Amino acid sequence: MREKLLTVPNIITAFRLIGSLVLLLFIPTYSTAFFIIYTLCGISDVVDGTIARITKSTTEFGAKLDSIADLLFYSVLFFCIFPDLLEKLPLYVWIMGFTALFIRLASYLTAAIKHRRFASVHTYMNKLTGVVVFSVPYFVITKFIVQACFVLGIISITAAIEEFIMHITSEKYNPNKKTLLPLKQK
Repeated sequence: MREKLLTVPNIITAFRLIGSLVLLLFIPTYSTAFFIIYTLCGISDVVDGTIARITKSTTEFGAKLDSIADLLFYSVLFFCIFPDLLEKLPLYVWIMGFTALFIRLASYLTAAIKHRRFASVHTYMNKLTGVVVFSVPYFVITKFIVQACFVLGIISITAAIEEFIMHITSEKYNPNKKTLLPLKQK
């Protein structure tokens, strides 16, 4: 059966792709327009998947498009604010970030070997990491950027460790497992 490509969630995701390119190519970082488009892109990241689940219009194409849009969006974020982060963040915060990245890569490699696919789990901690990463540009222009990135480091390391443990201990890939904690899960 052929997937329907032109769905409301996919259109919202496409907006994030276009918005990300506009941020990178045309809008000065930290301008009012930057924060408006950035915020709308962030909202679209939450709304597209929610609408897809509610309308039962989730597709493999939509999931891949969402991943591409996320990658572009966070790449733009990185390129736009990296020079300021480089200037403002102390070494220990960078070490935390690289630690989280290393654990995350080890987790993806483990999943790729074990499940023979790219496997990311939609845990509560991963979602919290996304929210905190999303908030970084708002903090760069304040005196609290170091504290915000320190908290981000703790959350992202915890999320990466949790996902790594899930990949190591799981029999099969379950992208919707929410936590390792003994909570009732759907």
